[in-house]
Amino acid sequence: MFKIIRPRAWIALLSMMLVLSATGWYFRHSLQGELQKLTLPKVEPPPTGTLRFAVIGDFGSGSPAERDVALMIESWKPDLITTVGDNNYPAGAAETIDQNIGKFYHAYISPYKGRYGPGATTNRFFPIPGHRDWDSPNGLQPYLDYFTLPGNERYYDFVWGPVHFFMLDTDEREPDGASATSIQGRWLERKLAESTARWKLVFAHHAPYTSHKVPDVEYMRWPFRAWGADAVLSGFFHVYERLLVDGLPYFVNGSGGLWVSDFGEIDARSQFRYREDYGAMLVDASDAHITFRFVNREGRIVDEYVPVKGQSREKPTRLPQESGSVAK
Repeated sequence: MFKIIRPRAWIALLSMMLVLSATGWYFRHSLQGELQKLTLPKVEPPPTGTLRFAVIGDFGSGSPAERDVALMIESWKPDLITTVGDNNYPAGAAETIDQNIGKFYHAYISPYKGRYGPGATTNRFFPIPGHRDWDSPNGLQPYLDYFTLPGNERYYDFVWGPVHFFMLDTDEREPDGASATSIQGRWLERKLAESTARWKLVFAHHAPYTSHKVPDVEYMRWPFRAWGADAVLSGFFHVYERLLVDGLPYFVNGSGGLWVSDFGEIDARSQFRYREDYGAMLVDASDAHITFRFVNREGRIVDEYVPVKGQSREKPTRLPQESGSVAK
């Protein structure tokens, strides 16, 4: 027989949940969060010697969708998390940055001085600025105060395993410019030429190519391939898209938590498009190969791409949008 729970018990349970929510414990350890983790597909660890990282874009809203994506990323146990900008909506303010970023990703940030729990001992969270991060009355200062990053912190590079990450600031308010011939552009050209890494990935908030209903950002059509990049990862447009332009893969990854938008006229170079749900990219890289996946917040792989080093033709694996495949 089923035992009837008395009204007082329900009131006590609800009261406890409200108290936990008020203390900030609710997100990581609430019944809702724990149950959601149990429903996510199991993600197997990558092979030995493989770097695993996540890429999120246009996410910093504090929304339930951002929480869902963060829980999924946590289940992957990535070595690090990267972003493609717009980390702190609506306008990059100091008052909102911790609740939009630290609440969900504090365990990867070092040094972390926010209120949502312990941070990482070594920094494993590497963002780039988006245009919303520049929109505060103090410009990019709240972002610069919150993170501790290499170089001038607006744009920088670092190597982790077989990947060299080139993290750009593509906003036109960037003091060193956002054109191919700017100080920043020449810095990237030189750094790519000097790099001996197996994979060279460029992160740039403003997407040079897209099929989004809003036109793409033409000033970011830098000669990335000629300079030696293996892929360009962007955000700005709130969709997921993969394009192949002159043999170089471009990813638009802007559905990390704020809202999902619409496509317009389809670019002939577009290889795959998705706008049905929020999600993030899961990337596995070894000396032998690199695999890019877009995974929706239900844990389903909706796109998978494996480029062939040194060849201009792609060899993608396309999965139906409602495929039963899961991230592993």
